[in-house]
Amino acid sequence: MDSPAPLNLSLHPAIAEIPAAEWDGCAGDNPFVSHAFLSALEDSGSTGRRTGWFPRHIALRDEGGALLACAPGYAKTNSYGEYVFDHGWADALERAGGRYYPKLQVAAPFSPVPGARLLRRPGVPVAALAEAMRQAMEASEASSVHVTFCTREEWEALGACGWLQRVGVQFHWHNRGYADFEDFLGALASRKRKQLRRERRSVAESGLVLRTLRGAEITPAHWRAFNSFYRNTVDSRWGGAYLTDAFWPLLGERLGERVVLMLAEREGVPVAGALNLLGREALYGRNWGCTEEVPFLHFELCYLRAIDFAIAHGLPRVEAGAQGEHKIQRGYLPSETYSAHLIAHAGLSRAVENFLEAERPAVRARMAELAELSPYRREDGAE
Repeated sequence: MDSPAPLNLSLHPAIAEIPAAEWDGCAGDNPFVSHAFLSALEDSGSTGRRTGWFPRHIALRDEGGALLACAPGYAKTNSYGEYVFDHGWADALERAGGRYYPKLQVAAPFSPVPGARLLRRPGVPVAALAEAMRQAMEASEASSVHVTFCTREEWEALGACGWLQRVGVQFHWHNRGYADFEDFLGALASRKRKQLRRERRSVAESGLVLRTLRGAEITPAHWRAFNSFYRNTVDSRWGGAYLTDAFWPLLGERLGERVVLMLAEREGVPVAGALNLLGREALYGRNWGCTEEVPFLHFELCYLRAIDFAIAHGLPRVEAGAQGEHKIQRGYLPSETYSAHLIAHAGLSRAVENFLEAERPAVRARMAELAELSPYRREDGAE
């Protein structure tokens, strides 16, 4: 049997070095690994030296130069903006006299959105990219490679290649063929149904006007307002904004109708907003911010109006980002997320493997507990 033809590996310090049509031909539907999204991050200065995310995009080409596989890669000098936490791993290695940074991160920067990370043409195995990432780690003199928020298929394939496997949890809403929001409410236990109606009524009586804007409907003034929401929220909670002022209009320009902005206005002035990106299979909630605190407004803009949108557009699900057990009461149930890790230092790799062997069943046990809090009526009809 003939062995497969060798693939040529290259690392790219800018997504612009790879033509958009070639990259997107591998990338599929998830907007967070699209050429447009990644280029908006780079061209706005959101990735790079300021945030410690240095692009090292991975490309595999055949002997004729055709791009067969790629991955959004970054040399990282910190562990911020990833949402899969490895600070303890870094501390352990550095206390032992090793060096954890730089590391190689394969991810959608600042975006805890599950989806394909190893972007491949049909017939290209995950093992080919696994080997490419190992070579990239060595070429970059990195301590490790981390593929975060990948698909289960990628996670299993990387595990078969000897990578360490980690699971996490997010909360996703699934469309069960609802005709409208009232139909969705009808699937909830009566107490939860009444709670969501009270929340929506409270927002409706607040004097705010709520709007859903897409693509060209989002003006530069809207982006300036949203940037102020983002900065206000980030500065009050974490003290460091990853995304620059220039990122938002670039995102709107390059992703067009895939950008969905839920906006709240008071007397024509925007006071809060929730930013989403649209895929064929899901609405992805990403950023929220406000300059006026209004009870239940966060839930309305981020979760309930996202459900409205998904039902109206026939989307199978809404993914509303990281954390947030409060989402359960609004119909978002626990879902597993996946990451895979290759660590060059044998001692640290063994220690992390032992940690993950204990962490996985603990995460899954917690998910089972959370699932018991489901707001949906039971199949036996009990409330």
